[in-house]
Amino acid sequence: MPKKKTPKKSDLVDLYMEYALEHDASPKSVYQFSKLNNFEESIFYEYFSSFDALEAYIFKVFFEHTLATLHNSEEYETYDAKNKLLSFYFTFFENLTANRSFVMFALNKYKANLKQLKHLQPLKEAFTTYIDELDIQKIELAKGQLLKIQNKAVKEAAWVQLLLTLKFWMEDTSASFSKTDIYIEKSINTSFDIIDTTPINSLMDFGKFMFKERFQTK
Repeated sequence: MPKKKTPKKSDLVDLYMEYALEHDASPKSVYQFSKLNNFEESIFYEYFSSFDALEAYIFKVFFEHTLATLHNSEEYETYDAKNKLLSFYFTFFENLTANRSFVMFALNKYKANLKQLKHLQPLKEAFTTYIDELDIQKIELAKGQLLKIQNKAVKEAAWVQLLLTLKFWMEDTSASFSKTDIYIEKSINTSFDIIDTTPINSLMDFGKFMFKERFQTK
């Protein structure tokens, strides 16, 4: 009897993705999966509670690989928030495209309601943290509790935008998914145009000045 293997976390990911792609289904059980690959079932549970948890981890890995690629670029560090986000989108969807068959397997049955998909919760947490760290300039209307609400709204809107882009990519039939590239550029540009604070902040500064001149100098 061959000696039992001791797979690492990354090994389990590779074995699971290989099985899913070859069978277009998840293994029937962790027991079956471990027996097929000659390792103790308990090793699987050291890393994951279920196949759903494993799939959720894979999507977070796609995110982490994207971020690692971006931070290896000196040019990326010089970008403003909009261009950093554009770079993230293009790199993230390149990673998804390289693994499209698996992504479609994991998400296709849920694509009508991706927002409720638990598989994507770790990705959401990582992505919204990334959005927060971009420090996107927002309209300076909120203070205190209102500021927290505003920041949460920006992160939720960014997450919904990513889900919509993901759904568009899943349905894109253009060569090299060129329509998705166009969608990304137009949607990100539109989002930043909407929250562009420059003219609004200028108007607010003028309003504050007029208020002081008319009411506080008398």
